Amino acid sequence: MTDATKCPNCQSEHAYQDRDLWVCPECAHEWSAAGDAAAPAPQEAGVRDAHGNPLADGDSVIVMKDLRVKGSSSVVKGGTKVRNIRLQDATDGHNIACKIDGIGAMNLKSEFVKKA
Repeated sequence: MTDATKCPNCQSEHAYQDRDLWVCPECAHEWSAAGDAAAPAPQEAGVRDAHGNPLADGDSVIVMKDLRVKGSSSVVKGGTKVRNIRLQDATDGHNIACKIDGIGAMNLKSEFVKKA
């Protein structure tokens, strides 16, 4: 048995593989066989635009594609600049609150905007 399959916590030889992780039944430790170097770098918490740029309250963003307004026949055209956004915690993904000229107050998903 190689060192990669031994538990790094308790050196148990009874570890088993579960998908891409190794699990030790004795101490319940889980680890990757590829090592920590292959693990993806954790992203900072916060709201990011479609290109991965961090957004903050008061920023200006540009809508990247035409977005139909739910419950209305109006459309937010791609290229529309939205100023003074407010970030909010939302479980449905609409994490930007803003006012758009001609439409009014609405919420946007950050995946459809880019930082101006």
